[in-house]
This record gives sequence, structure tokens and C-alpha cells, in this order.
Amino acid sequence: MTGFVRSYDEDLAVPQTNDLEKASLDFEATSKENEYDSSEYDNAELFLQKEVEEEAHHDINYRNCSWQKTAGLLFSEYICLAIMSFPWSYSVLGLGLGLIVTVIVALLVLYTGLIISDYCAAYPHLTNVCDIGQHLFWGKRWVWYLTAICFLLNNTLIQSLHVLVGAKYFNTISDNKTICSIVFGVISAIICFLFSLPRTFSHMSSVGYFSAATMFIAVVLSMIFAGIQNHPNGWKEATDLPIHYTAWPEKGTTYVSIMSAVLNIVYTFVGQITYPSFISQMKQPKEFKKALWAVTICELIVFALAGSIVYVYVGNNYITAPAFGSLSGNYKKIAFSFALPTIIFLGALYSNVSSQFLFQEIFSKESVHRNQHTVKGWLVWGGLNAILWVFAFVIAEVIPFFSDLLSLMSSLFDCSFGFFFWARAFFKLKKLHYKKTEKVDLTTWEVFSRSSFLTKVEFILNYIIVIIGFYILGPGLYATIQSIVWSYQDSLYGKPFSCASNGL
Repeated sequence: MTGFVRSYDEDLAVPQTNDLEKASLDFEATSKENEYDSSEYDNAELFLQKEVEEEAHHDINYRNCSWQKTAGLLFSEYICLAIMSFPWSYSVLGLGLGLIVTVIVALLVLYTGLIISDYCAAYPHLTNVCDIGQHLFWGKRWVWYLTAICFLLNNTLIQSLHVLVGAKYFNTISDNKTICSIVFGVISAIICFLFSLPRTFSHMSSVGYFSAATMFIAVVLSMIFAGIQNHPNGWKEATDLPIHYTAWPEKGTTYVSIMSAVLNIVYTFVGQITYPSFISQMKQPKEFKKALWAVTICELIVFALAGSIVYVYVGNNYITAPAFGSLSGNYKKIAFSFALPTIIFLGALYSNVSSQFLFQEIFSKESVHRNQHTVKGWLVWGGLNAILWVFAFVIAEVIPFFSDLLSLMSSLFDCSFGFFFWARAFFKLKKLHYKKTEKVDLTTWEVFSRSSFLTKVEFILNYIIVIIGFYILGPGLYATIQSIVWSYQDSLYGKPFSCASNGL
């Protein structure tokens, strides 16, 4: 994979000039006009340097994240509750196919993440995925608005998932039979709201490490408890079904089930939607790759082990999503409790990402409310987070299911934010590289024909990534909707705004 990815850092040569202000203004001017000439590359480093120097005089410094702090945010994003859907996915796909899909998706996400890192380093004025969407697709403002809608919907759905699981946790841990589940949903939303209030990612990174650590403990305990418990949850001595696992999908497994299982895996890995936002607050955007490599290696190991071990010990007949529900008695409560910080923090992180995006659209870069601690600034910031959590709570009550919600988010948004956006970014970076070195405009085909063998292979890989993205959007969305319809027909889900317990 590393052989395919060659950094474009060598194209970001800093001009020999002491006029930092002039170089930065030149960069902004050409960027706003969407003229992709060499001046954008030449002045990117100076633009970034000027921005860091300006923020040093503000009360609130945004560009102050090191790669270690960014790694903490990524760990909290990936070492998350969705890991516990892997055993269910493996029960559908079989252990062998499940592991193959896990490795392929992990490598594709790593590869596209490296492209994002290069793109954001080349264009530091692009601070979120919406700016990048407009930059990638013809500079059209309607692309920015469409991307913004999808961006906010994706993040709000993830917040909803954490409200849903928060209520599920409180119902499970309390063996609740009297308190309305809606109350637990409200409690979950309020707690998440409070944790989403810090104004910068730097302040959230330490909590992110704690969240990832406790979730890792929850995953390890789940693997241990699955192995030492006498029987999985749901086992009945008189009508017991065997505990067994398979290497490949069982005969009769439907396309809808297989696609839902794959989309669960895709959703857990695909987190590129937040990468530009994280990179925009790094002192050195090029160092994002260090964080990405560290997190990818760890997540691949954890995901594969958690999915495999829990699935093998629980088996096809007793697996649930999340897999905490397959543990018996206190084992379930103990493991689930260690996941609580992640349930709270990861939902808060996505609210924070959305709020920062909206906040920066409301207040300009020079605004005192953006850079200083003002009453108006904090009221707007708190109000944005509060509104997002109200929407998240309503969605959580209207869509009361877990695994299919993961698949729905994956099919709707991962197609673009996880795949074909970044293939498009690769094509643009290659064309810009040739324009700078050869001083001529080339079509994508001309760039391909002049490239080395390895670059041609990389081009083919990116076309495959485009195809994967559209496949997830088309057949993937069909499979998800069909699965939701069948589940409602079989009365597997509760009713909207129901007081009934949704505990595991």
C-alpha cells in the first residue's frame, strides 16, 4: 500500500521570500478563484505559517493540535461501540470472509486517508469536507451546500446512535421495568451535550484517549467473558441450539444479510468525513499520516480479534448487535459499563465537529466571537450543540434500531465521504503535479498514459474505489432498506417514542 502512495510534499516548495503576508494573500486569492496553478502549491506552507502566527494572539487557538493529540481523536472515533457489531457481521459472512472484508476495507480507508492528508496539506484553506467537496467538483457552490447537508445528516445520525445506545445501556444496567426509556434517552442526550462544549479539538483529545482506553477494556472483557461464560445469553437447556461458527456464509444466507454485514464493517472503518476538520486544527497537517498509520494498525488488530473471538465462542445462534447482548448476567453489565465513556464522548465529538463547521460559517475568521471568549460567541456555540442534540434525540426515538442504522448511514454517506470523493482528489492531485512539472494542462487520460507502471496501477485502484462507492450507494442502500422493512414486518423493532425497555 505504501508503494502506491507517494507524497506530494515535494510539490509544496516554499518560495524564497520574506514577505509572508503577500504570499499568504496571493494563495488565498488564487484559491478563491479556483485557479489550480502552481502558486497555490508554492504558498501553501506560508499560508499555514501565517495562520498559526495570527492565532497565537487569540484567546482561542484552533491550529494547536499535534499529531499525538489528533491520534487521540482518531482513536476515540475508531475504538468505538461499532466494534461490537463485528461478531454479528462475521456470523453472517463467516469467519474467513469476514476477516477478508475487514482487511480490504481497512487498507482502502488507510489509502484514501493518505490522499486526504496530501490534499489538505496542499490546500490548507480547505477546513472541512464541504470545502473540499466544492473544490473537487468544479468549484460549484451547490456542491458545497449538498455536501454540507450530507455532512450534517451523517454526524447527526451518529449522535442519534449514541442517544439510542445510551438509553439501551441505562435500561440494561438497571434492569429497568418502571422508568420510561424516553427518560434515559433524554439523560443520554444531555450528558453528551455537556461533553460537546469544548471549543477546540485539542481540549477534547485527552478525553478521547480515555474514551478509547475504556472502550478497549470493554472489548477485551467481552472477548474474555465470551470464552469463560457457561452459555451465551439466550441459551435454554431444554431447547438449546448448538454453538457453532462457519468460515463462509451458511447456505441460504440472503444477499440483503450479506450486504448489511459488509456495510456494518464499512461503517466502522470509514471515518474520513472528520479528517479534514481534524487536519484543519493541526500545527503541521503533513504529520496527520503518523496518526493515521498508528490508529489503522491498532484498529485492524482490535476489530479482527474482537469479531473473531466473540463470534467463535458465541456462535451463529446467539449473536447480537452490539455483542454485549450475547454475554450472560453480570458479564454483560460489566463489559457494557466500560463502553459508557465512548457512548458519551464519541457522540459529543461528532456534535463538536458539526458545531465547529456551523460556527465558522456564522462567524468569519476575523470575528472576535470566533477568536475570543465572548458571551455571544459562547451562546451561539452552546445553542448550536443544543439544537443538534435535540434533532439527534428525535431521530433516535423515531429510528429505534442499531445494526440497520449503521448500515443505513454507511450506504447513504460512506459511498462519497469514504470512497469516490478521495479518488477524485487523487486524480486532481496527479493532474496538478503534471501541470506544475510540465507546465501544460493534461486530461486524466493523458496523465495516465504518461505515468509509470505503479502510478497506472494506482489510477486503476482509484477507479475501483469509485465503483465501490457507487455500489454502496445503489445496491447497498437497497439492501439496507429491505432489511429494515423485513425487520419491521417481523416486529423486531420497538415503536417510535416508546417507553418500553430496549435493554440488552
